[in-house]
Amino acid sequence: MTPAHAGAGAEPGRGPALLSLTEATVRFPGGPALDGVDLEVAEHEIVCVLGPSGSGKSTLLRAVAGLQPLDSGRVLLEGRDQARVPAHQRGVGLMFQDHQLFPQRDVGRNVAFGLQTRAVPRDQRELRVRELLELVGLPGAGRRAVASLSGGEQQRVALARALAPRPRLLMLDEPLGQLDRSLRERLVVELRELFDELGTTVLAVTHDQGEAFALADRVVVMREGRIAQAGSPLEVWQRPADAFVARFLGFDNVVDATVSGEVADTAWGKVPVPDGSAQGAQTLLVRPAGVRLVPAKEGLRCRVAARTFRGTHVAVHLQPTDAPRLEAACGLRDAPAVGDAVGVVFDPDEVVVLG
Repeated sequence: MTPAHAGAGAEPGRGPALLSLTEATVRFPGGPALDGVDLEVAEHEIVCVLGPSGSGKSTLLRAVAGLQPLDSGRVLLEGRDQARVPAHQRGVGLMFQDHQLFPQRDVGRNVAFGLQTRAVPRDQRELRVRELLELVGLPGAGRRAVASLSGGEQQRVALARALAPRPRLLMLDEPLGQLDRSLRERLVVELRELFDELGTTVLAVTHDQGEAFALADRVVVMREGRIAQAGSPLEVWQRPADAFVARFLGFDNVVDATVSGEVADTAWGKVPVPDGSAQGAQTLLVRPAGVRLVPAKEGLRCRVAARTFRGTHVAVHLQPTDAPRLEAACGLRDAPAVGDAVGVVFDPDEVVVLG
């Protein structure tokens, strides 16, 4: 699945912030897991935090939930500092990737767990459980044993349990990480529709950019405990903030360049850049769609080193002479064969001068 400027915070038109982190810092012996993070999540907004292992995304979630104390900075919910508020009193829901369902309880009692701890009367609990099981596509499943459920069904039960107490903020930690890809792609669409229907405010962490882009109103990319970039999925995809973000999103055509006017000198030769691009020493991203194949006697001469089928297109891996490899996106019927000699020209509309 594929679809801001660096930094994060409330943007005009998003409404008041339900969650605010200010200079949030968590230090571990090996260094900071969170390093002065500022982030706001508006009411009814879905924010997905992306990043590689060790980037701080799960620590951020645990800090908001009250499971990880801050060394400095603040977490505010509806403007109230949560420093002295224990996890069970924060009014947030948390769903982990392994679901953590109680095997000795049936489905209905799993969903009702949070309601029981809040002493909700039995008749109200039963009504809420029935409503939620219907909402997540498991009507009448209340008496089923957890062990009888598929992975996707367990994920739905865990979601219903997290939603049962009507949390102000729902937090998801790699919610689909243990499911196979086809099931993840289907469920992420269902989750988006469900959260839109309920008006749920969501903060989710994942390492899967396709999952984040399909689910989120806003994407936050983290690196080494800091926010590398934040923006809408389209903004982040179209204009990565730097080489780290571009490569994390799966773009490999990243190269050092010297920009002069509307042309950049690179290891691939002269590459056209958009009008108004930053000048001088820069880093360039050329999206695969901007690597155009032409006859071998034209443009940059390359040989086809490999081809990868991507479903909607073929990724063609090209090896120029004495230059880094390039990836081009070709139609299923147009992709050259491995070993073919081709030429390459570049489309400036698919070139990004990175920060």
